[in-house]
Amino acid sequence: MPRALNHPSAAPSRRPRRAKLLPIGCAAALAAGALTTLAVNASAADGNLLANPGFESGSLGPWSCSAGTGSVVNTGAHSGSYALQGAASASDTAQCSQTVSVQPNTAYSLSAWVQGQYVYLGATGSGVTDPAVWTPGGNSWQQLSTSFTTGANTTSVTVYLHGWYGQGSYLADDLVLGGPGTTPPTTPPPTGGSPTPSPSSSQTQTPPPPNVAVPVAPYVDMGAWPTPSLKDMAAAGNLKSFTMAFITAPNGCKASWFNAYDPRSGWAKDQIDAIRATGGDVKVSFGGASGAELAQACSTVDSLFAEYDAVVKAYNLKYVDFDIEGTAVVDTAANDRRSAALARLQQAHPGLKVSLTLPVLPEGLTADGVAVVRSARDAGVDLDLVNVMAMDYNRPSTDYGDAAVQAAQSTHDQIKALYPARTDAQLWAMTAVTPMLGENDDHNIYNQAAAQQLVSFAQQHHLGELAFWEMTRDAAACTGALFKCTNIPQTPYEFSKIFAKYTG
Repeated sequence: MPRALNHPSAAPSRRPRRAKLLPIGCAAALAAGALTTLAVNASAADGNLLANPGFESGSLGPWSCSAGTGSVVNTGAHSGSYALQGAASASDTAQCSQTVSVQPNTAYSLSAWVQGQYVYLGATGSGVTDPAVWTPGGNSWQQLSTSFTTGANTTSVTVYLHGWYGQGSYLADDLVLGGPGTTPPTTPPPTGGSPTPSPSSSQTQTPPPPNVAVPVAPYVDMGAWPTPSLKDMAAAGNLKSFTMAFITAPNGCKASWFNAYDPRSGWAKDQIDAIRATGGDVKVSFGGASGAELAQACSTVDSLFAEYDAVVKAYNLKYVDFDIEGTAVVDTAANDRRSAALARLQQAHPGLKVSLTLPVLPEGLTADGVAVVRSARDAGVDLDLVNVMAMDYNRPSTDYGDAAVQAAQSTHDQIKALYPARTDAQLWAMTAVTPMLGENDDHNIYNQAAAQQLVSFAQQHHLGELAFWEMTRDAAACTGALFKCTNIPQTPYEFSKIFAKYTG
């Protein structure tokens, strides 16, 4: 973020790569030995590699479901007498799965009949790209169908179904995994009425992120070593949500986590899933003080959109942030290119919330900062927040608590000039503030009293968001280099607990 980022970027060689995780619930089930490996010909007589595919045994086995969220019910089945019911909750997607033996370098088809909101079907395994498909669903049975090809060393795959956080229970029935030696069976008709055709489903669609408000989302330097644990920080700081920093463009028009990981690989998605499972969400931030923002590296709107779109899809994002500072603020061509790409991104991902994070003085945004907001507005971007970096004013003896509040008020007034039709409440909801904790780069201090002052101001005016730079500094509560220490007396997570009191 902001001008505080003075630490060296992480090199890939010093950061061990994480093994790819199975979808939620699979890892725990495997650890418990709950999944049963079946022989290829287990149900070949039925033209189906899955055992108990219609749950007509009246029990789950050999399927297993996360945290006891699955059961077999004898009402409302698609065919026969029984169906699987998964009870998705705010903290669990109710994933149910079965592991099946397969042959390497072989094509397989997979289908299931489902009923409910946001139901997913997919398969994972070594050398297999998950062919996950999903449907927004409804009250009628719909068929999900997909296919995949195993890798050279693939000997088993795990077929899974799951719902989505907070969307309630789903039903599933009549699953089919077809491959060598099987003849796909005729799909039995539903017991009640004609099935509603499912929407076009493909793995390129973006599943819906949870509908979670983010009134407080401190920045986390994901390039810190060791890699920060969002779940641990959330628990220790009484927080629900974070802004993950930063995705940059160190090698041309290609998104990268601090020149170490390709976001397309889903690096750290397990952390995001853990935060969402506890009722929070994340924002992913592009840019920052130490790296080039993609809009400067990509020469066309098409190429820039493709990079943004890849990141949104990789993490199923509802929130994206753009930290624009240094030379990026004055790069008019790049700013206009970003605005056009973001307008397109919101068309591709309805409901995607965009924030612009910009340098500020107590008197408000600079003229260049205002121009960045105006560019987004004129391109048709539905801007969620203008987030100001209330830090590093380079004015000796400035009260940084007063300055942050003044910067918020000044920015609100500038937004009003750009959006004259909006109400005062709507303008405050577009205003966000991000101070730098403790000692700033200019050696002025933002202390606990200043944090309390900002929270009180936000509660009075209902600001759109509060954040701060940066979580690992608050956690360390140390004296030393600015990139890792606040250099003021504090207890670990003291600022987090102050900001966590703000609820919007």
